[in-house]
Amino acid sequence: MAPCLDGLGAGRLQDLMTVLRAFIAIISREWVTCMFRLTSRLTAAAGVSLLALTLTACSDSSDQTPQASTDTPAAAVSTETAAAGVSPQTTASIAQAAEAPPADGEVDITKLMEPGPLKEMTLGDENAPVTIVEYMSMTCPHCADFHTENFKPLVEKYVDTGKVRFVLREFPFDPRAAAAIMLARCAPENQFFPMVDVLFKQQRNWATASDGREALLQIARLAGFTQESFEACLTNQKLLDDVNAVRTKAGNEFGVQSTPTFFINGKRYPGNMSVDIMSAIIDPLL
Repeated sequence: MAPCLDGLGAGRLQDLMTVLRAFIAIISREWVTCMFRLTSRLTAAAGVSLLALTLTACSDSSDQTPQASTDTPAAAVSTETAAAGVSPQTTASIAQAAEAPPADGEVDITKLMEPGPLKEMTLGDENAPVTIVEYMSMTCPHCADFHTENFKPLVEKYVDTGKVRFVLREFPFDPRAAAAIMLARCAPENQFFPMVDVLFKQQRNWATASDGREALLQIARLAGFTQESFEACLTNQKLLDDVNAVRTKAGNEFGVQSTPTFFINGKRYPGNMSVDIMSAIIDPLL
């Protein structure tokens, strides 16, 4: 024992030891509390970081459609998927993803389809039971995603079979988007949709290029444009005014605020949608 305790009696020593144990207990509790708080803060911070990463990876909220439950009984899912080696949870998630999202609003279909300043660019039978109108911006990455991933399967499944009439309308957010859709408008009419397709597939090459005009010219040459016809198209003030008029009407009268925005028989659905999601909306209308 330390020399400074040699003169203490047994009772005093016992009292001192009791006080010391109490002090150690208090310190221990404070340490545990501190560590718990620190761990909680670190966990919360990690959660925020993961959330931020998820939001960045998943683009904006318009792409994330609320999912409803599947109509397939759980027992049937379990039976059918067990033999295939697929978990019921996975199958249920896929089924949920195909549920129709709620519409963001609805407009008068007659008013929506009134002639505007520009000729309608359409695909499919004009008497099809379902009409889809898409408002898009050529520089919008979500529009590019739809047109490069979902547009062709949608056309094959519904437009080519006479079930859907598809109408594409412009809603440019910036001068490059306006220039790109003007070029598609200036191309021969039967080249409009192929031109839009190429522009979306090459979007990264021209939308963010240091010289966007030159990048667009190179793409336009593939569609048969010359330097002269390219310049004539982009300096066509009436065409630009008409493009902007379509955009203004869409915003003021139909509530379009973002792209892509789809109207399916008059009901409004903002955001990119997969073919499965669109099928869930279209099929009940057939």
